[in-house]
Amino acid sequence: MLDEVWMQHALMLAKKAEEIGEIPVGAVIVDKNNNIIGEGFNQSILTHNPTAHAEMIALASAGEYLKNYRLINTTLYVTLEPCIMCAGAIIHSRVKRVVYGASDYKTGAAGSLIDVLAHQGINHYAEVTGGVLANECGNILSEFFKKRRLQKKALKKCCQEV
Repeated sequence: MLDEVWMQHALMLAKKAEEIGEIPVGAVIVDKNNNIIGEGFNQSILTHNPTAHAEMIALASAGEYLKNYRLINTTLYVTLEPCIMCAGAIIHSRVKRVVYGASDYKTGAAGSLIDVLAHQGINHYAEVTGGVLANECGNILSEFFKKRRLQKKALKKCCQEV
């Protein structure tokens, strides 16, 4: 299935984020002919920028590529359900379709916590497909945070021994 192929690409981008110590989320945007026009991965920690989410970087990249902020007839693939900020940017950029992997019950804005992308009265609605390679997308995040907790625990133990 094509959605799975593109989600695999987004997962590869998520792994790049993890390699630099970022929360492993990746995003890729393809046009109606299935050409990559933008991609990104989380960079909030590295850039000290709370808006540097994978989706935001991919949207900006696609806009530059098209020389237009409107990304009509495009599909955004992202490993984690978009947050409210990213959902707003998706609406403003007129992305046709959003495909995400893991649901985010704490900040998800595509149906898990809130459904900004289908909110009645919004001037643009994106088609949403969730759960594509959900296990793989969720596992990379779970493992990342598990390692993070172990690192913090080890650091705390080390500091107590000094």
